[in-house]
Order: sequence, then C-alpha cells, then structure tokens
Amino acid sequence: MTDENDDAHSLSADEVHDRIWRGERVNLLDVRNRDEFEAWHITGDAVETVQVPYAEFVAAKARGGVTEFVADLGLREPVIAVCPRGEASATVADILRDEGIDARNLAEGMQGWARVYVSRELPTDSDGFDGATVLQYDRPATGCLSYLVVSDGEAVVVDPLRAFTDRYVADAAERGADLRWAIDTHVHADHLSGVRALAAETDAEAVLPVGATERGLTFDATLLEDGDEIRVGDAALTALHAPGHTTELTALRCGDLLFSGDALFADSFGRPDLERGDEGARDLAGTLYETLTERLLALPEDTLVAPGHRTPDADPNPDEGDSYAARIGPIGERLRIPDERDAFVERVLDSLPPRPANYEDIVAANLGRESLDDEDAFEIELGPNNCAVEAEGD
Repeated sequence: MTDENDDAHSLSADEVHDRIWRGERVNLLDVRNRDEFEAWHITGDAVETVQVPYAEFVAAKARGGVTEFVADLGLREPVIAVCPRGEASATVADILRDEGIDARNLAEGMQGWARVYVSRELPTDSDGFDGATVLQYDRPATGCLSYLVVSDGEAVVVDPLRAFTDRYVADAAERGADLRWAIDTHVHADHLSGVRALAAETDAEAVLPVGATERGLTFDATLLEDGDEIRVGDAALTALHAPGHTTELTALRCGDLLFSGDALFADSFGRPDLERGDEGARDLAGTLYETLTERLLALPEDTLVAPGHRTPDADPNPDEGDSYAARIGPIGERLRIPDERDAFVERVLDSLPPRPANYEDIVAANLGRESLDDEDAFEIELGPNNCAVEAEGD
C-alpha cells in the first residue's frame, strides 16, 4: 500500500486549496460516510465531488469486482481521494491507480484541510483606515475569519483562532510589529479562541467585551465597554456594542473599517439562539434587529465590513483585494431587512440552521471553564461553522 504522505501519490491540503482558489477544476472522490460528507465537505465553484463510502470499495475488492465497480463510478480524471485522515483514501487511490485511473490522495484528509490558513491584505490605502495595514485570515474549512492590524510598530489581532496563534505572532514580527492586544468580539461558539494563548506566549493583553463576565468568564482580561478605545500605533479601534448574536458582542471600528464579528456578514448576520437556546432566541432576534437597523447598517455606506465568518460557497470580493470584506451599502441591499421588527424576528426564527457541533463545550472552553489540550481543541472544532442565519432565498 502506498504511504498516504508519499509525495508522488498525494497532494497537500494547501495544494488543493491553491487549485480551488485559482479556479481550476478539482475532481474529488469523498470516501467518508454520507452523513459525514453532508455535514462538512470541500466546496468551490469548480469542485466536482463524487461521494462513495470506503466500505463499498472494500466490498468490491472482497468479491473480486473492483474493475466493474470503479468503471461504473464514471470518475473524471485526475481524481483526488478524500477521507477523515488520509488513510482510507490512500488505499482507494491505490485501487484506482491499479485500474489505470489518474488518482492521488489528499494527505491528512479533512484534518489536513482544517489546517489550511491563508491571509490576504485588505486594500486600506485610503485615508479612512488610520494608516493601518490589515490582514484578513481565512480558514476555508470552517469559514472563520480573523484579522491582524499593524500600525507604527504595534499590532492587534481580532478574533484569533487558538490553532494558529504562532501565525499571528510571526506575521506581526515580519512587519516589524509587537503584538499588543488579542481581542475577541464575543464568546465564540464554533472555534477555540486564541486570546489566552497569545497573552500567555507574548506581551499581548487578552481583551473581551465586558458582557463576557456575565456569561461566566473565569480568566483575567481587559474588558471593553461601548465607546472604549484600543490604540495600536497610530490607529484606534473603537468598541461598538452590537448585541443580538450574543448579548456581549462588540464590534470594532477602525476609521472606515468595521470588524463586525458575528453581528454582520457580507451576506447574512449572526444567529440569536446559541447563548440562550430556543427560549431566548426571540428576544435576542429582536435585539439583533435593533443592532442592525439602528447601529450597523446605519453607518456610512462606504464603511468596509470585515466579518468574523464567511459561508463555504462565498466568492471573494475583487473590489476589496479578493478578500471576504464588503461595503455596508451593498450588504444592506442584499439583506433586505424587513421594515417591521416582528417580521424580521419571524424570518430569523424560521431560518436557523443546525447548531454548530460541540458548541456548548467550545463556549465553556472560551470562557475558561473547561481546559482542552491542543489535540482535543483541534478535534472539537472540526466541521463547518453554523453561526449565520440562512440568507434569504437560500
């Protein structure tokens, strides 16, 4: 059997991502079980996926019918086999090559895909961004977005992921900056926060909204209230309380740039039922309506929204450096928020997707109430984020 990490017969997750990003056709054969595939899989405009459980390949081989079985699949070549860790898919890739099919394996499988982390610089060359350099980090496996703001030898990271803390430190250093602050816009429910890890590894201060204490925050942090200011070099980040997704969520304004966390996305907004469950979802949906209509969408139309998430199928914005940022004006037009609060609330409650996997454990860890080692932390956040309300028309 070919080693799943053999360069001649495998592709890294970064290589697969680069092909998808360039718009190249990528033919995937996902050999996980159907429920695993439907919950979380690799997407892209030019991605074509055939899903066939590994057990069917094993059964075909056992009965001596591999040739006919593989022929019936009608696979387009070259094909990349995918499984959870790159082991079963390596075997399948071997089987396909034995049948004369151009097949390679996704090294480390979906776990490798979860480690892909790319950054792009936002086009902040106008006077509206306080002269700061801003990097947007994208985790394609989950759609989580984080940000590094660098100004005059200092840096702040917004909504950092624990799994990639070394990356923020290295990127700040590469730009001649010391990391001063690590800020969470809210208590995240879909990934492990990196604020404490960064505070422990550097001189950065952990920062959370003041309302996190009411949710049970157990570790020391600088607490942000509405209107508070965090200075980084020549730039200033001003706190803007934006409840609805959670009670404490606080966006950050940096000139004409808005780090919106999960309050507002390019094509949707944060769901209101994760903090208080079904019982509190209606009240928080009403609060979300007020936040959107009176605070966020009321900002100047050319405000650039840097959201905390993107959808798996989201297209990068060519007008904003191929990032997943967008202007307030077009966002408001896409969202079509109803004029009536009650109509908005009913729409939201009728559009809630399944809750993120393990979200209660993730929230507990992000509040400091539970401890997870690095391996458990990585495993617990695998899968898609489901923090957004489904966009109208989805």
